[in-house]
Order: sequence, then structure tokens, then C-alpha cells
Amino acid sequence: MFKIEDIIETLQDYQPQVDPSLLIRARDFCIRAHPDNETSAGFNYLQHSLEVASILARLKVDETTLIVGILHDSLSPGRVTRDELEEEFGEEVLRLIDTGNKISNIPYRQSDQQQVESFRKMFVAMARDLRVILVYLAVRVSEMRHIGQRREEEQIAYSRETLEIYAPLANRLGISWLKGELEDSALKVLEPEKYMALARRISAHKEERGEYVDNVREKIHELLQQNKIQGEVTGRFKHFYSVYRKMERTGVGLDEIYDLTAFRVLVDSVRECYEVLGLVHATWKPIPGRFKDYIAMPKTNMYQSLHTVVIGPFAERMEIQIRTREMHRIAEEGVAAHWKYKEGGAVAVTGRDDQRFNWLRQVLEWQRDVSAEPGASGTSSIDLFPEEVYVFTPNGDVKELPKGSCPIDFAFAVHTDVGYHCVGARINSKLSPLKTQLKNGDIIEVLTSAHQTPSKDWLSFVKTSKARNKIRHWVKAEQREKSIELGRELLEKELRKHHYSLKRATSLESFSPAINEFGFKSTEDIFAAIGYGKLSAGQFVSSALPKELQKQQPGKGGSLGKVLERLTRRKPQSAILIGGIDNVMVRFANCCNPLPGEPVTGFITRGRGLTVHAKNCPQVLASDIDRRVDIEWDMQRKTTRPVKIQVVCSDQKGMLVGISGAITNADANICSASVHARGDEKGTNLFEIDVENLEHLNRVIREIKKVKGVNRVERIKN
Repeated sequence: MFKIEDIIETLQDYQPQVDPSLLIRARDFCIRAHPDNETSAGFNYLQHSLEVASILARLKVDETTLIVGILHDSLSPGRVTRDELEEEFGEEVLRLIDTGNKISNIPYRQSDQQQVESFRKMFVAMARDLRVILVYLAVRVSEMRHIGQRREEEQIAYSRETLEIYAPLANRLGISWLKGELEDSALKVLEPEKYMALARRISAHKEERGEYVDNVREKIHELLQQNKIQGEVTGRFKHFYSVYRKMERTGVGLDEIYDLTAFRVLVDSVRECYEVLGLVHATWKPIPGRFKDYIAMPKTNMYQSLHTVVIGPFAERMEIQIRTREMHRIAEEGVAAHWKYKEGGAVAVTGRDDQRFNWLRQVLEWQRDVSAEPGASGTSSIDLFPEEVYVFTPNGDVKELPKGSCPIDFAFAVHTDVGYHCVGARINSKLSPLKTQLKNGDIIEVLTSAHQTPSKDWLSFVKTSKARNKIRHWVKAEQREKSIELGRELLEKELRKHHYSLKRATSLESFSPAINEFGFKSTEDIFAAIGYGKLSAGQFVSSALPKELQKQQPGKGGSLGKVLERLTRRKPQSAILIGGIDNVMVRFANCCNPLPGEPVTGFITRGRGLTVHAKNCPQVLASDIDRRVDIEWDMQRKTTRPVKIQVVCSDQKGMLVGISGAITNADANICSASVHARGDEKGTNLFEIDVENLEHLNRVIREIKKVKGVNRVERIKN
């Protein structure tokens, strides 16, 4: 049972001067707003509201935030008005409740785009006033404590949303106990059998290992006393979800997880933290690669601590966390530990605290960088809650980047212009490729050139949304500019055939209607479409010039002209049918080497015509969609395509003759062959053969597999 008196008492512990009357009025207002006192999920409104306030009081928030927590749902039933609430508690409380209601009403869907939209709105609200997020995290904790009172489908939806949105938010804000509770309660609903099995086994471990925990805690305490260090030592079991994730990630059972227990040492100063670390490593052997210094390089959510894993008593692994009491307070309360509320409720952050909120400003920049175009949201989802790496500028400034970032990500993090003109990088004074993945502690020096511009290839290895969006914007603008220039030249060339200049043609009354006829809005759009290859200059000129003004092109008047016209209208010799595009050179991509019968797509390459790719070719999937065209094979035309196959067989006499005979029997021609003996009584043979289509290739492969001694036959696509 939650009581307003207990909440007031907790508040007065950290804000002794507060007047409790407002909180009592808030409770009474809540009762008036919910006279039936029952939520749609079947639990008590007043108790739910007071529970939310109790959770917030544990976070040591201000009085205004507690009032918002009590009244967060008071406007929903419509029994009290907005004017009444504002008159009673002020405009700020109403504003915070309004913002929170918008967040809580975001419909959750299991799709990347909708989820990113939810994150985006919550982040914007967070950047304006973090108290809104604290309230709705507390609301979610209360709801998850009573999740069993909801319908089964609601339980699953709420739990998934909790795990994917609210728990990461709690982690981002550094409130570890709240994150742990949300994760455990969600796991209990989403994986009930695994949760119960884990709970039973961990509970059994607690009973069995209680003596072990007491023993180790006493040994660490003695170690501190012997070295005259005042410290507090505690031992705890990791929460269920953390253990579950580790089991799922590593594929091991509970019995194989050795660091179920974590010991925590709290001391008075940073110097003592490192002193205790030295004592621990001198007493027990540390495990290589398992030491993390979050004091020198704090996490984004302001968390600081030393983490190490050692071989402890009885040859068992154990994790030890060492931090100051102030660091521990931040780890428990997170961002709330640093809010200072000025008169009127605004948030003041000064000095060192200001640096800890850099990520809030980065959120606003991220919000500006995300494109409003369809599909752009999905490309940014990777940047929401990534694992971080911490790297340094040559001046010693720390830059935080997602795990897997490269020097280009770093360059854009320094400044957009640095990213645009990045030509290379020195990592720890050594020249390194631009796609090198950065590691914690690397010192990065970016090399720039005024002549360098972003490359589309960078998109395949950059990680940050800022770098990705800036590169996309640059490439798209540059491609459009080049397409406009090329399209203008092609159109001018086509118009000259009809004795027209571009300037004269644009003055015709029929020119603008022709632009609209093709679905474009401006002359530049037409230029770009022609330059991309989406529209031929001849097609547009046929519509833009009146028929009586179009001149007959030389050589097309007599019988010879008719013959030439028929020749130009013949289907391409490549056996490719191209819809809506005339006189386009056709070539086949070496990366996927498509065969007749396979699904294909075309890609317009300036100066090289149309390149035919397999539809699932990674290279074309990563290409500019505006330059792709629909094509298909002309299966009526008999043609052949070269293809490479690799045959792995036993190294014995007569194998090459047998394989060659099988290829000939399948009516395929061998263009070249390469034979290599591997030394393990196996041979690898590479053949280039001509086949008519995919079905023909499969017939060749089946014939080769019939040869005795052949182990494997596969097609080589590049």
C-alpha cells in the first residue's frame, strides 16, 4: 500500500524545505479525476499514481515531477478539465502532462520504421525536458509490476515495447536498477518457461553459494583493512535478464556461466579505486581482456566504475566492480542524480555536469540530420543505442562513436566539412585505410584535401547516421547535378537534328505541356531524367516539338532509310528486352554474371550504357534506385553466355577426359580450362564454358556430377 505521507517523507529527506501541501492536493485531485478508482487494466488508479510517485521519489526528482507522476493520467477520463488542472497546479505541470500523453499514445508496431519514429518523438521530448521521460519510465515500471492483470495479447505487446524501448531508455539515462527491473519483468512475460527455469536455478544457486559469497566478501574486506582503506563491500547475483542474454549469446548453460556473482567495492576517492584494483589483481589472477576502465572513459550515460574479472577462491571466476560512493549514486540514479531545478522548474546544468549532457545536444543534431524521405528512418535505427568506442583527437578530446565506426565516422563527428574532404587517416600515428574499424583509445588524425569529395563506396562501411546521411545527401546532389548536365547535352544534341536550339525549343508553347505529360515539374527534372537514362531525348523531343516542326532526319527518306530504320529497331543482340529505352548499349556485370532465365535488373551507367545484373546482386542492391530500369530476357532469341564452374574431384588419371566429355555431352562448349592438384589427393579444375541459359548450365552440372570421382561442382560468379 502506497501512502502520500511516505512519499512526502522521502521527498523531505533530499529537499527539506519543500511544502507538502501541493502533493496532498495532487492526491486529492487524482481521486476527483478517478471517482471509480479503477483503470482499464483492472488495478487501482490512486495506488498506481502513488506507486509512480514513489518510484520517482527514489530517483530524487523535484516536487513538480512528483506532482506530474501523480496526475499523469488525470486528463484521460475527461472528468476534470485542462483549465481546472492548470488553475490548480500551473502551466508547467499541464505542459509536462500533455507532452507525456503524446508519448504514451504513440502506437507501437513491430517494424523498424515505426519503432524509430517512436524513439524520435521520445528523444525530442527528452531533449526538451527529461522529467517527462522519468515520469513515463516510472509509469512503465508500475504497469509492468501489474502486467498480469492485462489480457494476454496486451501483456506480450507491453513487454516487447518495454524491452525494446523503455529498458534501453533507462540504460541510456544510467538508471541501472530501473533497467534491470523492466528487463526482468518483460522476460517473465515473453519467455515464461525460460524465466521460471532460470529463477528456480538461480535461487538454488543463491542458497548453495551464500557461504561462498560471504567468504569472498570477507576476504575483500580484510584486504581493504590491511591496507587501511575505508570501503564497503557487497555481493550480488546478476539479474535474470542479464544471465538469460549471456546464455543466449554464448550458447552455454547456467552451470557454465562463472560470473553469476558480482562483488562491488565502494571507496571514497578515485585514487583508492585504482589502489583497490591493484590489491585485487595482486591477490587473484586477472583474466586477460576482461578489465574495463569506465572511470577514465565513462559511458555515455555517465556511468563510471572499474570492472575486472579474476580467478577467485576455489578457482572460480568472479567479477569485481570498484567505484566511489558518488559514482555509485550516479549508477543507481543516473541522469536524475545531476538535475538541479531552478525556481520555476527549469533545469540548470553547470560545470562538469554540462559535459555529461553532450549527448542530448547530439540527439537534436541527429533529429535534424534524419531525412524526411520515405525509408530514411530505417537507415538510422542502427544509431539509437549502439555499443560505443571512445577515441581521441590529436589534442586529446574524446569522441564517442558506435562500435565498428571507421575514420570517416570520426571525421564527420569532428565537423561535416572535415568529413566531406577526408582523404586518409593516421591511427596512432600510422597511416590506415579509411575502412579500418576504430578501437577504444585510438588517437585519430584526419587527413583532408580541398579536392576530395565523399564517395558512394563509403556508405558500405560507415556506421553513424550523421556520416551516412551527409554522404547520401552529397552523392544524390552530385549525381543529380551531373545528370542534369548530361541530360542537357543529350537534349541539345537531339534538338539539333531538328534544327532547333534548346533556347528556341523552351519558348514553344508545347514545351511545358510535354514536361507535365511525362510527370515532371521543371526543365531541370527533364534534364535529370534524360541524364539518368529514365527517359530518352528522342521520346521527349517527339512530344515537345509540334509534328509539323519536326524535321525528317537525313538518310531515312528512301528505301535505304527504311532498311536502316528496321535494323535499328531490331532487338538487341544481347537477348535483353528493355522497356521504354532506345539505342542503349548493353553489357553484363562481372560481379554476378547473370544467365538467361535468371531474374535480372538493369543499371544505367553513364558512358557505358546499360549494365545487366542479377536481381539479388549486392552491388546493384546498394546502387542508386533512380538509375535502375526494368529489363527481361528475350527467351526466344538463341544466344550463349560464358560462365565459370569449379569442379573439385579426386586426383586420378582420366578425370579431365571424363569431365570434358560430360560437358560436351551436355552440348556446351569449353572456352578455357585450368587444372590444379592440391596435394591432398584432390584436384581443383576451373572451366569457362558457353551455355544458353540457366537450365542449360544446370544440365551441364548434373552431367559432370555423374562422373566417378567428382566431389563437388559449383558456379563461380566472378
